[in-house]
Amino acid sequence: MAAARRYDVTMRQRGARNGPLGHVAIEVLQLLANLVDFKTGRLEPSLNFIMQKLHRSKDAVHRALKALRAHGFLGWLRRYVPTGSEGKGPKVQQTSNAYCLCLPERARRLLEGWAAASPLPDDVAHARAAKAAEIAAYAKTMPLDEWALSMLGDTSEGRAFAKLAKAMTADKKRESARQAEFHTGYLSKSPFKKADIERAFLSLA
Repeated sequence: MAAARRYDVTMRQRGARNGPLGHVAIEVLQLLANLVDFKTGRLEPSLNFIMQKLHRSKDAVHRALKALRAHGFLGWLRRYVPTGSEGKGPKVQQTSNAYCLCLPERARRLLEGWAAASPLPDDVAHARAAKAAEIAAYAKTMPLDEWALSMLGDTSEGRAFAKLAKAMTADKKRESARQAEFHTGYLSKSPFKKADIERAFLSLA
């Protein structure tokens, strides 16, 4: 609605009383925006319903609908229903249109930089912060190779880092096992302790 109003004012010709849409079209668009069923996407008011709600004539509503479609704010599909007639005469008759609200690109550009984004509600911001903290806590418990894949995705870089992380983890496990064996009483006099540490360091590098 903000785009439509701004478009109507911006595109109004000098000396003209109304913009290319007109105030009736703005009223029609506002009504349609309030009638959309956002669960199903259905928007099917009859022409008579629009006329009654806005207290406008049939001709005025027709002109408004045509202006909205011509400038890209509205589209519709004509629909027909069976008449049930088995003899001569029409087998179908027109029913209410199925409408679709649109935002034309030239109208969208008019809104750029016009208004700053609204701050998030406190409950939404809190929920996002809690979710981020939960993900961070879970990431700390992940094996290094899984963490690398989760951060970089299943890409060549992700797989390469995951392979490196897996090798580092295996080396650390082997080193821990060696240290556990040395704790049997030979750790202090073992001639291999320094060599084992150097070998582990070189494998990590």
